[in-house]
Parts: sequence; structure tokens; C-alpha cells
Amino acid sequence: MSFPADSVGIVVPQKFQFEEPLELECGRILPRFELMVETYGELNADKSNAILICHALSGHHHAAGYHHEDDRKPGWWDACIGPGKAIDTNKFFVVALNNIGGCSGSTGPISPNPENDNRPYGPDFPLVTVRDWVKTQAILSDRLGIQVWYAIIGGSLGGMQALQWSVDYPDRLKKCVIIASAPKLSAQNIAFNEVARQSILSDPDFHNGRYLEHDSYPKRGLILARMVGHITYLSEEAMKQKFGRDLKSGKFMYGFDVEFQVESYLRYQGEQFSRNFDANTYLIMTKALDYFDPSREYEQSLVKAMAHTQCQFLVVSFSTDWRFAPERSQEIVDALITNHKPVSYLDINAEQGHDSFLFPIPLYVKSLRAFLGGEEHLKTTPQEAV
Repeated sequence: MSFPADSVGIVVPQKFQFEEPLELECGRILPRFELMVETYGELNADKSNAILICHALSGHHHAAGYHHEDDRKPGWWDACIGPGKAIDTNKFFVVALNNIGGCSGSTGPISPNPENDNRPYGPDFPLVTVRDWVKTQAILSDRLGIQVWYAIIGGSLGGMQALQWSVDYPDRLKKCVIIASAPKLSAQNIAFNEVARQSILSDPDFHNGRYLEHDSYPKRGLILARMVGHITYLSEEAMKQKFGRDLKSGKFMYGFDVEFQVESYLRYQGEQFSRNFDANTYLIMTKALDYFDPSREYEQSLVKAMAHTQCQFLVVSFSTDWRFAPERSQEIVDALITNHKPVSYLDINAEQGHDSFLFPIPLYVKSLRAFLGGEEHLKTTPQEAV
């Protein structure tokens, strides 16, 4: 198979092992942990061209390129990462990882628990937070020898990680890109997450999270959770254009099987997701979303939380995103402006809803490329790949 000229091509994931105990916000300690990582491009001699990509709820380390020649789809953000793309791998060394608590190779609920005869952690895996993820990403940065990131970029839950980076490690990034995100969840968003969790927790095959020990899997609950989530990722206009009220058979069947195209789509998305994602991980990820609030330690003031940031910011929202509406991004922008921090803000007219951040919308891509720039700031002498 030949790959497009602007593809990074075949990529090989790398597993980084960390033997030092990791203290988590919940008070528990992981005795050791692993992070699954992919890199694209070359790290230059002074390590000044590194960009960190933070993934969203169902994301992972495979952000660009292909794992095999017969792969049907590239990484989840391949539209923006590659030679000559907005995140140009001819200029930048790009790092993407799977966060702890995930199910794509990093330490999580399906990983062996060294304190329980190496049986899978399952529900015994501790709840983790965005701050925990950022802490492990900083540890990874140290392992890579990257003291300062040229940019840290994330969409949705990934944008929350980028925001937390700017608060917790203000001197370790030059640019911060926060896309389709929010400074904390609204009550409505927490409610959506709770419905999704309950669909899993109430599945008879969940077995209090010990489904692997019972050789079962809460597939029905995970399918329903994904269906609920997917509705919130799409805009009404996108659903209208894509499905309308179209029927699969062209007529009413007067039953409860799939009749409308939108029903078929949601069931398909849920089915596909249930084959590749762990239910305990889904619970952990949604709780991390709920807990996120960098203002919590600053007298509930986002202005105070952002006061010591040092990087340049690009904040992007999308007009039809009702999961994280433009007003939520504007809260971040307002806090930065109040602190006289350098920030660029774009509210892009797009019909894809919350998922817009995954699409190569021309103005979006152009803005990201312009903000990252690069030529005048970087020394492009490559060093040996890490």
C-alpha cells in the first residue's frame, strides 16, 4: 500500500516504563507505570521543536500515520499531523501518548496489578485526574530530555490537559492550544457522564467491574454509553444533513428494530466502540472530566488560576458545539485577558458540532498552522531519534 505524500507513514509505538512510585491526587500510589507513546518527525539538537498532543476521552497514542500497510484508517488526528500539515512533522517533533487509566497500552484497568499476583487491576485501578495525567506527561518529558515544549495541544478533554499544563508547569511550554474545551464541566455535562456511567454500572455483565474474572463484558452498557455520548458530539444541523428522518427500508416497519438511519448509525458507533474500549476505563475517563477544575485551588477563581501562566495561547471553539459551547472557551479567554496574557481566540463556523476539532476545516487548520509557525524559532538540526 502506498501512503499519501503528507502522511507520516508507518509508525511504531514505544512503551516507556517508569519504576518510580506515582502518587495520585486521590491519595493512592501506583508502584510503577507504563506509557504507550508514538512520535513523529525528528527532535532537533537543542530539543526546542517538540509538540505534545493530549488526547480526548476515547483517544490514545495513535494520532497519525499507520501501524500496518493494510490499515484502513490512519491515526485519529492524521488530518492535522504530518509533512506539510498544520502540525508539520518536517519542522516539529510530535509526541502523542495514551494516558494512564487508558486501555491502549498504558497502565490502566486491564493492566496487571503487581500487588495482586499480576491479575488485571479491574475496578481496583485508582481514579485519576487531569492533573495526574499532566504529572505523568511531565515525567515523560524528563525521560525524553525535553525541558520546554514548543507547544502543547489538545481538543476536548485534551484541551483540559493543555490548560492544566499552563497552570502546573508554566515555564515548561511556550505555546498552549486549547480546542473545543472548557475550564470545568457544567452540571449538564456531568449529568450526561452519569447517564453513560449508569448504563455500564447497571449492565448485568459488569460484575462490579470484575467482568474479566467472570469471562464476561458489559457490552450492552458500553454501547449505550457511547450512543449517549455520540449524540452530544454531533450538532443538530449535522444530524439533520446526515440522516434527517430517512428510513433504512423506506417505510415504517411498526416495530422496535432499527428503522431510522440515525438509529442505525448510533448502534453501529456503539458496537464498534464496545469492541475496542474497556468499560472500567470509560468510567475513569468520565470521572476525570467531572473532577477537572483548575480554579478549585485558587478560591474558585479561574483568573487567579491563570495568573502565573507564561505561554502564548490559542483558544478555538466551534459555533455548533453544544457539549462545550463557545461561551465555555470564552471563559478561558476572559481569564487570560484579565491577566494581560497573550491569547488568540477563534470561534469557527462549523456544522460538525463538538467533533469539529477532528476535521480539517480550512480556517481551523490555517489558524493552527499560523499560530505554531516555527521557522524563525527553531534550529532544525536533527539529533538521533529517541
